[in-house]
Amino acid sequence: MTGGFDLRDEPWIPVRLLTGGSARLGLRELFKRAHEIDDLELPLPPAAAGLMRVLAAITSRIGDHSVDRLDDPDIAEDIAEWLRLRRRVLKAGRFRPEDVDAYFDERVPPGRFDLFDEQRPFLQDPRLRAECVDAKGAPNTSGVNKLVMGRPTGINGAVLFGHFTDIVPVPIPAAVAAWHLIAQLYFGPSGQCTPRRITGYRTGSGDAAPLRKSVSYFPWGPDLFTSLVLAVPSPKVEVDWDTDDTCPWEEAHLAEPLKPIAPMTWPGRMLTGRFRHAVLLVPSPDGRQVTDAYITWSTHEPAPEVRDPYQILDRRKDGEFQAREADGARALWRDLDSLLLKDSRQDTQRPPVLEGLPTSLLPLLRVRAWGFDQDGQQKDSIWFRSTTPQVLTWLEENDAEMAHYIKRCHAAAEQVGERLDFAARVAWKAATDSNVDLSPKAKIKLDARKPGPWASAALTRFWPQAEAEFWKLTGPHERTEQPVGPFVRAAIAALDEAIGQAGRADIRVARARHRARSMILALLNPTSA
Repeated sequence: MTGGFDLRDEPWIPVRLLTGGSARLGLRELFKRAHEIDDLELPLPPAAAGLMRVLAAITSRIGDHSVDRLDDPDIAEDIAEWLRLRRRVLKAGRFRPEDVDAYFDERVPPGRFDLFDEQRPFLQDPRLRAECVDAKGAPNTSGVNKLVMGRPTGINGAVLFGHFTDIVPVPIPAAVAAWHLIAQLYFGPSGQCTPRRITGYRTGSGDAAPLRKSVSYFPWGPDLFTSLVLAVPSPKVEVDWDTDDTCPWEEAHLAEPLKPIAPMTWPGRMLTGRFRHAVLLVPSPDGRQVTDAYITWSTHEPAPEVRDPYQILDRRKDGEFQAREADGARALWRDLDSLLLKDSRQDTQRPPVLEGLPTSLLPLLRVRAWGFDQDGQQKDSIWFRSTTPQVLTWLEENDAEMAHYIKRCHAAAEQVGERLDFAARVAWKAATDSNVDLSPKAKIKLDARKPGPWASAALTRFWPQAEAEFWKLTGPHERTEQPVGPFVRAAIAALDEAIGQAGRADIRVARARHRARSMILALLNPTSA
């Protein structure tokens, strides 16, 4: 018999307090002390992005149902009334301890927040013990390395954090396993997985998790209480309003893998009911560690269509919208105009969670982003976390002039970055290929497979400096009609650093450098450019 690990009370969520100190809290204390907490400190951004959705769903449940529950479907019928309710909740400044206890102890059945409960372990499927077996009926687990993001599995695999092998797997603390459980459910891969046999149906492949290769954006307040309340998505969403809304830990029965997915409802199911993976953790005898895990598919039904409230959508060439993909090389400020501008005339739709924010709070709000740069299947590149300064006072409906100025600044930086990339490739080709005509008007044909080292080196130097110039341009009394100039100067400096001093004495390198600089400087004169 294993010991339990009750996520309501076990200290598994690292936080930073407003006093500057650090702590680890269970869910119960996290909500009771949310007004004392400055930030979440999970070292695993994909787990943080998923956890915020779980916490937002729970936030909507906490309160007196007749007065201040943010998931009240009757109040949700009138968006203005719901926004007034949210203002009242924010004005209270904290969650009432008795409301927190009422949710965790009365409204949710016992054991549902226990990581190792025999019947209904948190966000897991205990049926995998019997369904993930080999031909002889022996357990066919996936391994703890498969659970832990960043560890290699099988023969091949990128080593991101530490060296581990399937031959000698290293157990992980139960608290850490909870982070990776959430990360797998929201960001897990598609393709081959541990086979699962249900009656005569057995397959070993699955679909990508709902947030795979995406980045999530949240309004971030001066304390965690404010951030959680603002993270509850608006009821202005297309879901099934005739079906009761539940989260997995509230459901009376486990989901049936071979039956249609339950309809999307607001807010619980749209935040916690789109998983494509089924997971079961194997604990150590004392329940303090996880030694193994089953990870397989949970459904092959079509993914439900529902707008994620925390993602930017970009229009594809076919006219459809898709979530903006995470890019580990792209700084958060480059997404700022997409967060500030309305959707009406754009090829971009900002996250719905940024709509209708309380005007009185805008000067205090930042934007927090968590992303995971991945491909659609098995490759994981890098995860990241980033936070803007207090920029949401520049939302278009609050300050249209500044929002559009931000867009011009960003567009200028992107234009210069693209020109720098192209110019550096031209310079490398001209400097290293003796067959290239170096006369000023001669055309140079580039080989996309041989870009040379200068473009990458120049862009690596350019973008951090471009960010510094961007924030200067957005400072008080710094607005300009032609924001391209500072970015051009940063690009010229980056190009010179990338080419370096060694080749300056070579006449061919010097002429190639001069040509590349001229291409960038031409942006200062739009007519000639």
